[in-house]
Amino acid sequence: MKIIKVLLTFIRFSIPVKIAFYRNILLKMTGNPDFATPDVSLALAKTAVDTLETSMLAAAGGDRTATAVMHDNEGIADTIFRTLAAYVERISKGIAAMILSTGFDISKEPVAHEKAVLAVTDGSNSGIVVLVAKTIEHAGAYIWMMKGPKIGGVDQVFKIIGNTTQARFESADLIPGEIYNFCVAAITPSGTTDFCAPVSKMVI
Repeated sequence: MKIIKVLLTFIRFSIPVKIAFYRNILLKMTGNPDFATPDVSLALAKTAVDTLETSMLAAAGGDRTATAVMHDNEGIADTIFRTLAAYVERISKGIAAMILSTGFDISKEPVAHEKAVLAVTDGSNSGIVVLVAKTIEHAGAYIWMMKGPKIGGVDQVFKIIGNTTQARFESADLIPGEIYNFCVAAITPSGTTDFCAPVSKMVI
């Protein structure tokens, strides 16, 4: 499972937002028993934030020199808080609650997306669809079935449309604008698997 990490997106915050963010981190890390010995002292970090805020106010009039000083101080503060972020990440060992207790944001825990048993996509030309099944270990062949659109309001039945040794099949000569249903089963050394749940696709 992927380790939760400390996000460094705060580097892209505007300076006023960044100052507020940094002050919140200082508040939450002060006295935090899980992070008692940061790589950069919180006093030094506070001084950097105070200096950044002072220089931001001084640059409000648009003076170029004052603006340059502000950005220099921003870089200093960013470096300090990046160092703190690395410290928090190292000590927390990916425990989300520990990271959040410091005011830093965390990366999202990945959501596992299992590959669909059968995917049906448009082919290279009108009237063609491409079927791709989830590969079954030790499968020697795949059986493909299709149910066509209703005829005169009457449902059709599934019919075998092909057998392949690969988990891929192309079905052609279908009627554009009509909805077809497809399913697949695999032939393995243990026997033929059940057909998967039907997948519907409107042909283009």
